[in-house]
Amino acid sequence: MSSDYITFTIKEEKGIALIAHDNEKPKLIGWCRKNKEILERHRLYGTGTTSRMIADATGLSIRAFNSGPLGGDQQIGAKIVEGQIDFVIFFSDPLTAQPHDPDVKALMRIAQVYDIPMAINKATADFMIRSSLMDTAYDHEVINFRKNVEDRAGSL
Repeated sequence: MSSDYITFTIKEEKGIALIAHDNEKPKLIGWCRKNKEILERHRLYGTGTTSRMIADATGLSIRAFNSGPLGGDQQIGAKIVEGQIDFVIFFSDPLTAQPHDPDVKALMRIAQVYDIPMAINKATADFMIRSSLMDTAYDHEVINFRKNVEDRAGSL
C-alpha cells in the first residue's frame, strides 16, 4: 500500500447521530422540529432517552441505542467506525459535570479520526444542516489505517 490516506464518501443520504445531555434535550428537540424536513431525508440514530423524546415530539424515525452513560456514546462511535454514521449533532452541556465524560471524549476523538462533521452546539448544527454539502456526496481523506498498522508493525 502506498497512500497514507484513503478516500471515504459521505453519500447524499447521511447517517446522522442526534445526542444531547439532559439540560440540552429540549433545545435539541426544538432544533429537530425546526429542521424536520431536512432530517427526514436522512437516516437518524440517537442515544436512549434523547432518541425517544425526539421521535415522540417530531414523529421522526430514529434508531435508538443505549443511553449515553450506559454505552450509547460508544455505540455511536462504533457505527462511525463501521461507516453507518457520517454526521454527529451533540448538544452538550458545558456547565454540568457528566459521569460519562470519558465516553463523550472518546466519541469526539473517533469523529475526528474518521473526519466526521460534529456539532457540539446549536449554532454549529445550524451551519452544518444548512450547508450546500447536506444534499450532495462528499469525498474526504481519512488515514489509511491498514498501512499505518503495517508501517508501525514493521518498525517495532
